[in-house]
Amino acid sequence: MTDKFYITTAIDYSNGEPHLGHAFEKIGADCIARYRRLRGQRVYFVIGMDEHGQKVAQVAEEAGVDPQAWVDGIAAKFEQAWQELSISHTDFIRTTEHRHRRTVHELWKRIQDAGEIQPGTYRGLYCVGCEAFKPEKDLVEGKCPEHPTREIKWVEEPNLFFRLGSFSDRLMEFYEKTYGTENAFVRPKSKFNEIRNVVQDWDDEYVLSVSRASVPWGIPWPGDSEHTVYVWAEALINYLSATGFPDDGWDEMWPADLHVIGPDILRFHAAFWPAMLMAANLPLPGGVWCHGWVNISGARFSKSAGVTLSLRDAIDRHGPDALRYFLLREVPWDADGNFAWDRFDARYLSELADGYGNLASRILAMIERYLDGTIPHSSGETELDGVGTEVIHEYRAKMDAHLLHEGATVAWQLVTRANQFVEEQAPWTLQKQGRTEELQVVLGSLAAALARITLLATPFMPNKAQQVWEALGFTSNVENAVWTDLEAPHVAGRNIARLAPLFPKPQQHS
Repeated sequence: MTDKFYITTAIDYSNGEPHLGHAFEKIGADCIARYRRLRGQRVYFVIGMDEHGQKVAQVAEEAGVDPQAWVDGIAAKFEQAWQELSISHTDFIRTTEHRHRRTVHELWKRIQDAGEIQPGTYRGLYCVGCEAFKPEKDLVEGKCPEHPTREIKWVEEPNLFFRLGSFSDRLMEFYEKTYGTENAFVRPKSKFNEIRNVVQDWDDEYVLSVSRASVPWGIPWPGDSEHTVYVWAEALINYLSATGFPDDGWDEMWPADLHVIGPDILRFHAAFWPAMLMAANLPLPGGVWCHGWVNISGARFSKSAGVTLSLRDAIDRHGPDALRYFLLREVPWDADGNFAWDRFDARYLSELADGYGNLASRILAMIERYLDGTIPHSSGETELDGVGTEVIHEYRAKMDAHLLHEGATVAWQLVTRANQFVEEQAPWTLQKQGRTEELQVVLGSLAAALARITLLATPFMPNKAQQVWEALGFTSNVENAVWTDLEAPHVAGRNIARLAPLFPKPQQHS
């Protein structure tokens, strides 16, 4: 494992407010970033806003404001949402920033200087919702499957084209180096198969439009003000812009270790982006993780298709940390999953309120009542200590593989076992019978288990974890803990503090 870990998410398009789909991706990437910090890596975590293109210009016009004012307002709403959800990004990049424009110009100039850009005329169908040209074979009953309520328009205009087909063989060779391995360039494997099938069908003459002549809201093409850089062709470059490229020191961050994206932009990140970097003779990213869709009542979450759920309502239901946990526990990180209120309520009660919250409350209360609030020094070990060691080992394997839902499942096995251990050992009986030494061993083991659970839970629910961490007598921020704190939590001798109900039982929801 290297010292540096650079993770990104897709930058969000500025045509509307943040929703649950945006939040799922950011929370998942944040969970990975926090876990990597726990493992001791120096993490760069970049998110941001995609602010150019025809669609943004249209919604700004409809709102009666200029595009820059529109994207400024939208960016503020996204930043507020990510702050509330405790997204620990180190940079929030916007494609209207000067630093991004500089990098875009430099990259496309290098590609053009390498002879990989040619002029031409595009004639074909265009989906404004996708900001992409659409082959007729990709349409469903004449509609874009991603934006079925939008009209597909015929477009004919002069464009600049990237000679994408000339990189097909190099891409396939690059794919084969990691295909089938645990460090595959694209994961999960089904998505790697999908992109390999796409790229192997390109011929040498295959080109891709990278400019628009009729969309003024964008970055001018370097050296040709009559063209703007196609929105996708400059948005991808944000991952490089955040490094300061081409200024000295950019390679301290680059290459990115992991791009976290959704299925609808797989081709852009797993094929177009590495081809662009190849053309500019720059290092390729380490990998692309393609998460699935969050479905609601069995239908894919999509504002365009009318399947929506208020992010505000989801946060307010049980609080931001509970939402973080639920999404990553309920929705597989490597497949589609479903969001349902009854499932949210059920997991909140059983796994958070009656699970982790109840466990923390009981352990701290017994230490206060029986041992004057000081976690005991004890040389004895219990079966619970061994279970904790096994859980940590399995948790690491799941989280290293980015299987976040399975990581949460493993962590909560220790919650379940610790609650069972309380009932089996009955500290109240040990106290009543004067078996002080046994009582100290049992409560010392439970305190260590609670510290371990709290560190395992930190990537999923950082604020609740901090509350428990402080109640255990730690004065540092739980986010500063390292892996050795998890393997051997130093809790003995600490003075515990009272803990308010961690997950209050809610009133009945309709």
